[in-house]
Amino acid sequence: MKTLGRFELQRELGRGAQAVVWLAHDPRLDRDVALKVMAPGAGQATVDQWLQEGRAVSRLSHPGIVQVFEADVIEGKPVLVFELVNGGTLLPLLRQAPLPARRAVDLMVGVLDALVAAHAAGVVHRDLKPSNILLDPQGRPRVTDFGIAARVTDAKAAAIVGTPSYISPEAGRGEPPHPRMDVFAVAIMLAELLSGRRVNHDADPMRCLHRVLNEDLTLPDMPVGEVDDELRRIVQRGMIRDPEARWPSAAAMRDALLEWLQGPEVETAPSSESRAAALEFLMRRMRAKADFPGFSSSIARIQRVTQNDKESVSGLSNEILKDVALTNKLLRLVNTAQFRHAGGGTISTISRAVALIGFAGVRNLALSLVLLERMQDRGHAEQLKTEFLRGLMAGSLAREFCAGARDGEEMILGALFQNLGRLLCAFYFPEEAQQVRRLVRDGVGTRAAVTETTASTRVLGISFEELGLGVAKQWGLPEPLTAVMRRPVGEVPAKAVESQAERQRWLCRAANDTADLLLNTPPDQLEAPLARLAEAHARILKLPVRAVQAACDEARKRLASLAEAMEIRVERRSMAKRLMPTADAPAFETSTLVLGIDDAAMELATSVLPPEAPPPLLADDPAERRAKAAQHLAAGIQEITDAMVESQDVGAVLRMILETIYRALGLRRVVLALKDMRTQTLVGRFGVGEGIDQAVPQLRVPLRSPAQGLPDLFATVCLKGVDTLISDASQPNIAQRLPTWYARAPLQAGCFLLLPLMHKNAPVGLIYADQADPGAIHLSERELSLLRTLRNQAVMAFRQNAG
Repeated sequence: MKTLGRFELQRELGRGAQAVVWLAHDPRLDRDVALKVMAPGAGQATVDQWLQEGRAVSRLSHPGIVQVFEADVIEGKPVLVFELVNGGTLLPLLRQAPLPARRAVDLMVGVLDALVAAHAAGVVHRDLKPSNILLDPQGRPRVTDFGIAARVTDAKAAAIVGTPSYISPEAGRGEPPHPRMDVFAVAIMLAELLSGRRVNHDADPMRCLHRVLNEDLTLPDMPVGEVDDELRRIVQRGMIRDPEARWPSAAAMRDALLEWLQGPEVETAPSSESRAAALEFLMRRMRAKADFPGFSSSIARIQRVTQNDKESVSGLSNEILKDVALTNKLLRLVNTAQFRHAGGGTISTISRAVALIGFAGVRNLALSLVLLERMQDRGHAEQLKTEFLRGLMAGSLAREFCAGARDGEEMILGALFQNLGRLLCAFYFPEEAQQVRRLVRDGVGTRAAVTETTASTRVLGISFEELGLGVAKQWGLPEPLTAVMRRPVGEVPAKAVESQAERQRWLCRAANDTADLLLNTPPDQLEAPLARLAEAHARILKLPVRAVQAACDEARKRLASLAEAMEIRVERRSMAKRLMPTADAPAFETSTLVLGIDDAAMELATSVLPPEAPPPLLADDPAERRAKAAQHLAAGIQEITDAMVESQDVGAVLRMILETIYRALGLRRVVLALKDMRTQTLVGRFGVGEGIDQAVPQLRVPLRSPAQGLPDLFATVCLKGVDTLISDASQPNIAQRLPTWYARAPLQAGCFLLLPLMHKNAPVGLIYADQADPGAIHLSERELSLLRTLRNQAVMAFRQNAG
């Protein structure tokens, strides 16, 4: 098999005047890639520019752009290493054109979305054409081959470059790169997909160039009915010869096409195709917001860990720890009166919170907090706050209505997420949310009354429920939860519901109907309608009217406790005030928090003074930072001591130790290695922090002395049992003693700390902690003493386990 450097060349994928593209295998990372090798004979300036442009593209991160992994010279040949996309290009579709208008527009919206990201980074493609648009197995477009890309600010890049059939007039004149050049090419491709005919094609490329420079290109004939005047106007504007009259940006053309996809408001029920288009339109608008990708990834990661039984506590803790704000909020929440007393003291680690409150409970709290953390917006903060608290109230009520049933935890999220679409609309589309509320409000008591489902469908093109389910699918929420999110319609069943899944849906609807009633009814007028609602849902709730009223009172108290812990301030005149306890209600400090606490913890909950929030782990003043770090280390030691008395779970104790070190010192990562008796090697087992999944298996410290030379630094430290801080790993006397496995990413660091675990004067484990930059770890005598105590607690946990 032919090779190029470490790459195994399998077969040729394509060949052009400038380069050859190979399907290759990268054995180092065990993945297939597309290897683009520049043809021989290019001058050094051309090679340098080619590689520089490749590196610029490698910094682009967008699902619609084929990623560049590397740009380098290998065995004397300039090479770009691309992500491999299994699928064809746009060319076969062009040959099948005309495509259905919506399909063609959707494809080009995806291309424009990718260009928005590239243009925002200052990169212009300059050679967009069907062969440079790949289609993945799902049919989604991926832009590739930025081979002649250039930066908008690079005036030296002015030259006549591009493919004549798709080149813009200004590019044909050799003007400096500009995003409108790419817009022109997209408009040409869209016109060809819609018509099935080439717009500017000739066997002589010079005639193509002459035509684009001197003539206004016109749209070919398109299928009547499929392509309306508005779509023709959008495409024609993208093809205008004068760049100033063209769409000013890829984003502007994309948004115009998205609006066309959404279509005019109609009174009839939208088709499945139009609902899908509306959902995609809304999803794209949300993705355009800076926080939505992060929002989605946070929930998807937490949910993914939830579905994995292997080391679920460790995985969940590590996912939460990646978000400092979420970690601190969650620890503040679990240190309220109810949880702290259940734990016997302050809870300072996520691992301890999971052990005390339960896996499902912490998962629910984390997902709720992610929703809250992302939904902060000054422009419509009050409405968002009301919507969020209304959803939490529904979750509280669902938990109460379950009366301690096993599925109570799932019902919390089910009732909360039945409102997901409404909540997302309030955050991302406040004007549309206001329109929906106005339609519902104006129709109350009249013949023109409309439901929220009808109103949201009119305004958005899909209902709130469909929006919520579409996003939930992207997040990877499990099917049982998404099934509960489908709110049942019609009259409440007159008979008891036998199916558990169906009963859960109706129970969550009852919780949401009750939350709506509490929010929209003045307290002095609530008694009669609440009684009617309880009677209507009696077969579902299996509770008498008085029990439903008591559940509302308890849910109010718990919501107030939750709002206080989350630092949600409810103004006196806010509608959300109706969800809180009334003036004559009992103080809420004695109640148990609704989200995530198990029955045993609820029984233990009593009234204590609310604790202070866990101390911030970072401070500008070094002395203050060290004091805070020492404080957190000391709190962790006490908590770990309590856990060792209560539990024989050595794994849980070790996770608490790593997390305490990680958070107190603000480290990049902390890894625990344990001794493999068969190979006499310390092997990474688990850890917390950045890139931990790749770093843990990389940490391997052989304890046998080498046949020749001295043991490496790690082995020496472990065999001697000496606590060691390496402030600068790049120093020659240190670097030459580092093992080869340590020199590879992601484990390689600028400075690191080694705390060997010794038993009977022999190493049984190692705590490794690092920071990316040299000199980034500073330890006072107090901090070092506390770290040694934590290390000794780890050894003690081993001894307890062995005994």
